Amino acid sequence: MLHTYSGKTIRFEIKYKNRTSLGMTIDSYGNLEIQAPKGTSDERVLQLLEEKWDLIQEKIKEMKDRQHGPQKKVYEPGEGFLYLGTTYPIQITENKNMEQDYVVFEEAKLQIYVRHLEDEKVRQALKRFYYQQCKALVEKSISSFQRHFKTKPRSIRITDSKTTWGTCDSRQQLTFNWRLAMAPHEVVDYVVVHEMCHMVHLNHDRSFWRLVGKIMPDYKEKENWLALSNWKMTV
Repeated sequence: MLHTYSGKTIRFEIKYKNRTSLGMTIDSYGNLEIQAPKGTSDERVLQLLEEKWDLIQEKIKEMKDRQHGPQKKVYEPGEGFLYLGTTYPIQITENKNMEQDYVVFEEAKLQIYVRHLEDEKVRQALKRFYYQQCKALVEKSISSFQRHFKTKPRSIRITDSKTTWGTCDSRQQLTFNWRLAMAPHEVVDYVVVHEMCHMVHLNHDRSFWRLVGKIMPDYKEKENWLALSNWKMTV
């Protein structure tokens, strides 16, 4: 079925089921399905669509974008970058008299100050910002959750990994991916708890997951956020 609203058209499918309320899902290809109780009128379905119109458009676009993988960034004012789970625009200022390029978050923007207006200079300034923020976030989270553990991490490092969000070795040395600064606080907390639990159980056996679940019962929601959002956590 098709429905046009606010100048845009959405294609969707309705499935009538033995349920008491309306629901909807958007698959990984951006296809929208409405689940409706048997006997639900078309008018009620369309009402739901229009009530959730902006959210549906956003999710469909996100799913379709995700199919193409990480998009190449444009280092120009207004380009969006994730920080703590929200996308913010960048603002770039050139100042040849500065000693070092740097980034600050203020006024709902990532304010970037560089000595030379070059894409690579902007990218490196952003990476340094995320490294610094990740270190601060991780250290704060470790301090918060340390009460659950008898041992403390021997060292904490922030690294650039293409495959992992964090690691813990047999010496209780923890490493974390700088891109975690792009995730919400609670997702950073989950990765920290995950790696701290490896100080007790080095593998992913049942005892490990029981400990994770005891400390953070809703950890699967955090895993799901990372699974759905990792493609856009890039500079």
